[in-house]
Amino acid sequence: MLVNFNDMLQKAKKEHYAVPQFNINNLEWTKYILEECNKLNIPVILGVSEGAAKYMGGFLVVSSMVKAMIKSLKIEIPVCLHLDHGSSFESCKDAIDAGFTSVMIDGSKYKLSENINLTKMVVDYAHQKQISVEAEVGHIGGSEDNISSNILNATLEDCITLYENTKIDSLAPALGSVHGFYKGEPNLDFKTMKEINEAIPIPLVLHGGTGIPEEKIVQAISSGISKININTDLQATWSKAVREYLNSNNEVYDPRRIIGSGEDAIKNKIAKIVTIFKTKL
Repeated sequence: MLVNFNDMLQKAKKEHYAVPQFNINNLEWTKYILEECNKLNIPVILGVSEGAAKYMGGFLVVSSMVKAMIKSLKIEIPVCLHLDHGSSFESCKDAIDAGFTSVMIDGSKYKLSENINLTKMVVDYAHQKQISVEAEVGHIGGSEDNISSNILNATLEDCITLYENTKIDSLAPALGSVHGFYKGEPNLDFKTMKEINEAIPIPLVLHGGTGIPEEKIVQAISSGISKININTDLQATWSKAVREYLNSNNEVYDPRRIIGSGEDAIKNKIAKIVTIFKTKL
């Protein structure tokens, strides 16, 4: 069933595990993720970036595909369809109007006051429709900068201020993680993470889960993280499996066989990840 993330993340926060957000890039990935999570009987958040939504034909196409797949595949677990890193109020509104059940508004590039104003606009619109909202404080780096000065860690004070002035449903504080592969050792600020978790009642989100050692994932969950985003890890896993298949099957041209050659690898990676997350219903 398609739901917002409130119940699943509040339960994770209370019981100290993490719900996975797996980003989807096409029909096949959506199918693989839904099937495996349903088999494992765990809730899942399907993350969709603005770029991925555009690639797949737009928010309405993505929403319609996910809803139809949940029905056709007889998916029984809670599923949240989430806009990842929405860049504007208009983008979040379009996703909500198309049937997304959750949105992230990323105002982290703005001053805190501007971030608050933008986030509050999204919250006011979303909450009228029972849509959950995630926001970000600080700046989570990308693969182009990784462990660099472009990463700006969140402060406890800014997190409290953003929450109290917006009433968001979850928060992604930048505390040392990055998007993409790490070029150095992840340096997560667990002390501030724990302080934020104790100061505000909403679940915390860890972006850039790919490449963080298992012991640090476990420590992050024990420090208050209730949702962990994974994208690059599945991309790398899938592409490796497909390359190996094509290298051994030069005559294959059917795109279904080519794309499908990465199915087992993705599903096996999902099963391993959620074991570390200790995800449960």
